[in-house]
Amino acid sequence: MAGCGAATPPADHGPAVPVLRPQVIAEQPHDRTAFTQGLELAGGVLYEGTGLEGRSQLRELDPATGQPARAVPLPGELFGEGITVVGDRIWQLTWRDGVALEWDRPTLRLLRQVPLEGEGWGLCHDAAAGRLVRSDGTDRLRFHDPSTFAEAGSVRVTLDGRSVPELNELECVDGQVWANVWRTERIVRIDPGSGRVTAVVDATGLLDAGRRAGTDVLNGIAAVGDGEFLLTGKLWPAMFRVRFVP
Repeated sequence: MAGCGAATPPADHGPAVPVLRPQVIAEQPHDRTAFTQGLELAGGVLYEGTGLEGRSQLRELDPATGQPARAVPLPGELFGEGITVVGDRIWQLTWRDGVALEWDRPTLRLLRQVPLEGEGWGLCHDAAAGRLVRSDGTDRLRFHDPSTFAEAGSVRVTLDGRSVPELNELECVDGQVWANVWRTERIVRIDPGSGRVTAVVDATGLLDAGRRAGTDVLNGIAAVGDGEFLLTGKLWPAMFRVRFVP
């Protein structure tokens, strides 16, 4: 009987994390040939990075039609990943090629390639903290200098004390990081200081079943402003303008 009633209480991980859903405000076309890896709205222009060897591009999109207004290919067989805008530059990751690309934003001219240790998945610019935030498919967010791309620390991401792996496309908004979770219909909001997930978005069914044939996972989140976001996925025929609501 010595063990009766002596169970260890569960660890206190703080208040319950809210679960949100995307409330669709509008639907916009998206190029269904685009293997979307990064999506970001800056200065009224929607930028998209796409992947796949020999098919990867950096694009400027017409938000009304989803079609590229300008597009440039990545060199050789580089597999493009996440993108982010920093002033008059655009940084773009590659998956397993060991480099990050710096582009001139006005001309979409490639300026340089810099070494990248590990894999590149998602990327965003945390302007308030003066750093870039990168995901690499693990449960960590990695921080980089926005000028040199030198790595400057990392944080482990947790939800209720458990690791959250396979963090993918990122969007930095008001000091928080929103991240697609690969192979799921979830987006998580992360406090990059502590690594704690502060909200979970369940986007199940955002693209209806009738249009899912030939598509891939939810991937692509761009802040529009006033609490609104654009969401899309790899090879999706649509983008959705949404608010996250309880």
